[in-house]
Amino acid sequence: MQTHFTEADLQKPHLREAERVLRTCVHCGFCNATCPTYLLLGDERDGPRGRIYLMKELLESRDDDAEVTRETQTHLDRCLTCLNCETTCPSGVQYHKLLDIGRAEVERRVGRTPKERALRFGLRQALVEPRRFKALLKLGQTFRPLVPGTLRDKMPAKPVEPGKRPAGQQHPRQMLILEGCVQPGLSPNTNAATARVLDRLEIGLMASPKAGCCGAVDYHLNAQQAGLDRARTNIDAWWPAIEDGCEAIVQTASGCGAFVKEYGELLAEDPDYCEKAERVSALAKDLVEVLREEDLEKLNVEASRKLAFHCPCTLQHAQKLGGAVEQVLVKLGFELAPVQNAHLCCGSAGTYSITQPALAHQLRDNKLDALEAGRPEMIVTANIGCQTHLNGAGRTPVRHWIEIVDDALCR
Repeated sequence: MQTHFTEADLQKPHLREAERVLRTCVHCGFCNATCPTYLLLGDERDGPRGRIYLMKELLESRDDDAEVTRETQTHLDRCLTCLNCETTCPSGVQYHKLLDIGRAEVERRVGRTPKERALRFGLRQALVEPRRFKALLKLGQTFRPLVPGTLRDKMPAKPVEPGKRPAGQQHPRQMLILEGCVQPGLSPNTNAATARVLDRLEIGLMASPKAGCCGAVDYHLNAQQAGLDRARTNIDAWWPAIEDGCEAIVQTASGCGAFVKEYGELLAEDPDYCEKAERVSALAKDLVEVLREEDLEKLNVEASRKLAFHCPCTLQHAQKLGGAVEQVLVKLGFELAPVQNAHLCCGSAGTYSITQPALAHQLRDNKLDALEAGRPEMIVTANIGCQTHLNGAGRTPVRHWIEIVDDALCR
């Protein structure tokens, strides 16, 4: 793609990066064929190619250019950032990097309505602190009829009790775990089940109390510096264990895992953190990356359920681990129902299901139709956002896949 940035423009790092990404696009449109919002809406501006043109026009224009409108912001907001387009793109366009730049720029120029600002600020305050989120969740469950429907659907009536976690210190192999911000409240059994399964494989799992939200919520709501500050806090919290020989940093929410794996790139220009961030990203592993390297016969699993696996976008498109969980589940003896269009997003996409509820519900219902077509007993997934979003429909129960493995352990 031809660009028209001035020499002065290219002195700015974000425009220099934008030009690099734009010049890799060859206008082929293959991305539109796998874009969930384009397939729903049929509008070129709601597909990756159209959004790229909108961002090109935005970034090449002057601050006082009247062509930069709220309509441009609307089309960028509708993007799920599912990265399906990046998986499809034959030219390797790093669309998500351009989108981060474009969203920040249009927000700087156009701003937000008071209602939008309040919602985004509220999400950032409510979701990123586990204790605050648990308190708000408990309050919401107590006064459930008064909670707006978009939020009420995401509140489990009664989460699965976590059960006892093994101490794990007796094992020579030790790994860290990022507990997450909303998962301890919405699905407290997920990390407990992970600890029990890894304990069976003689792997100890330890949490760092000072580590918190991975930073993705802030970063993707255009509070990018706040997101990077959270990344730095986590690096500081994990570093002593890393220096002591910690083998890996396990993520049970694929959305968090995808973001932690980007720490090295996101902090590459920070002289105080660049090397540490790169080391943390190298150690970050989704849970399935750990299990698939182990002797799974040690788990002694009695698998009897028929499952449908929903592979989150952050697992298959961001982390390139599509098929990995399915292979582990089949190896353990579970029967998996076939799922059509497994590459398409369920509509959760971080806070998207709250900021864009109409589109998110359409995508959710389409995804559930595909998952339920094979008549599974249960749907399993690898990301808490997808889990709560799909469960909100009140159809087939949805849980994290490691909980089902834990349930099947012979004790």
